Amino acid sequence: MASSRTAWRLGGLRWEVARPWPAAAETARRLKTSPLITQILHNRGLEDLGEIRRFLSPKLTDLHPPELLPDIDLAAERICRAVRDGEKTCIYGDYDVDGVAGVAILFRCLAMHGAAVDYYVPHRLAEGYGVNVEAVRSIAQSGAQLLVTVDCGISACEPLRQAAALGMDVIVTDHHAPPERLPEAVAVVHPGLPGRPYPNPGLPGAGVAFKLAWQVARRLSGSDRVDEPTRNFLLEATSLAALGIIADVVPLLGENRVLAVYGLKGLAASEHVGIRALLKSAGLAGARLDSYDVGFVLAPRLNACGRMGHARLAVELLARADAARCRRIAEHLERQNTRRQRIEREIFEQAVDMLEQGRAAAPTDFAIVLASPDWHGGVIGIVASRLVTRFGRPAVLIAVDGEDGHGSARSIDGFHMHDALAACAEHLTSFGGHAMAGGLRLPASRIEAFAKAFAGFAAEHVTAEMLAPALRLDAEATLSELSLPVVEHLERLGPFGQANPRPLLAVRSCRLLAPPQRMGRGGETVSFVVGQERPASPAKRMRCVGFGMGELADALVGINTVDIAGEPVLDRFNARLSVQMHLRDVVRV
Repeated sequence: MASSRTAWRLGGLRWEVARPWPAAAETARRLKTSPLITQILHNRGLEDLGEIRRFLSPKLTDLHPPELLPDIDLAAERICRAVRDGEKTCIYGDYDVDGVAGVAILFRCLAMHGAAVDYYVPHRLAEGYGVNVEAVRSIAQSGAQLLVTVDCGISACEPLRQAAALGMDVIVTDHHAPPERLPEAVAVVHPGLPGRPYPNPGLPGAGVAFKLAWQVARRLSGSDRVDEPTRNFLLEATSLAALGIIADVVPLLGENRVLAVYGLKGLAASEHVGIRALLKSAGLAGARLDSYDVGFVLAPRLNACGRMGHARLAVELLARADAARCRRIAEHLERQNTRRQRIEREIFEQAVDMLEQGRAAAPTDFAIVLASPDWHGGVIGIVASRLVTRFGRPAVLIAVDGEDGHGSARSIDGFHMHDALAACAEHLTSFGGHAMAGGLRLPASRIEAFAKAFAGFAAEHVTAEMLAPALRLDAEATLSELSLPVVEHLERLGPFGQANPRPLLAVRSCRLLAPPQRMGRGGETVSFVVGQERPASPAKRMRCVGFGMGELADALVGINTVDIAGEPVLDRFNARLSVQMHLRDVVRV
């Protein structure tokens, strides 16, 4: 990955512009595109022509063969035996979008092949994350002979040992950080096991479930080529995989990008009654979908029932409900999401007040740890993310219920959250997660000790550079370089997300052609037009819009020239297509 950057401007934010790639112009010539495009692709770690072409034109044939995943053949064979022999299989999934989508993929695959199959999703607040012993006992009592985990289980050694003792075979499919000792199972299907490399270690839970469903389908058909109904199902399942990939914020490169691209197309055109009901309730029916729609519109609705109630409803919506039931579930999710938004705002305001009043559970120089008995445990993860954005520190929020605490943690680049929680394990009942996020449980009596330990670990591992607000920019450009064809090509670099962020550019020495104007409700948005006269290029003007930056209208009074940083986008106002800059920062010159 090309990561060498140079600090270019100091202001409200530290601008970091990626170093120019010497081969950008020649690569652009060979690809018949703009050097700006090849520079951005280089910033994403793409230099080889073949690799770039695969990125620009992803194909389903670029997916890695399922058999490359560790133990997937063992898992597929055991599942196929259960299907053939009529053994009852239970799919145990996580309650987030990645887990819910993965459960739906496997459930529908097995159901369409006549399997005796059911699913189990734990209650977020009552049971917590992962496989628990009580649930295992209940599943065994229901007559299940095979237990398959989705997006969980890699650290559940004792509960899965209990499953085996109760007569169930176990298959683990997961993508979270594996412990030193793996659970005892017929198969452990995981893309990131040490010493058992898979070309895409960033494949999330729904992606692993998709690959397992694919391999099961091949085994049941007796050929690598499946029949048409199964092929159609697998194509439709890319939509569910895309939900998990985008919602779980995994790198949107390589195989993940392929599934996201095809899955987004499939979501928009889906005939699946659950997906159609979800899109309609979210106001996206008939819309062209992108990663924003999944990450900030659809995923919160699917997560809402798990955060505010039980995620089993989300699985039902995606796995087996009829049209009428899907409509009712989608409407329920909409109501739950509205309630979730209200509670989230209240907790965020309380958390900010606690920090401003110095009532944190630990010093806030390098990390934030807050706890309250008044907080809803299903929402604190979202609030933790907002605190990270607001204050630029790793954040842990803990909802206290009697003698127990349930926490959610979110991190910043360079600070490995799972490692941090592991370093504080003596204070925790349980924990799990990965580099950027984690979950934990602990006795309420240990919160203060945990907060001090976490703050101490952060003080040793968070550097000043991590805390300094930085705006990472892909390149410096001129207004004339941001032509309509170039920006249209920029949009085709999506879907955007982890490891493939929206392109951000710096444009220097722009003249304000008219006084900035406030727009929107309460004047929270600023709008102005800039021009640029460059000796080697024609003059051009461009409208700039800064959401939440209304105060700039006053700050720029009397200013003639500015440097701007932001994302060039296509504006489709009144059926007229033009280029507009969505601002991220403005510096007076």
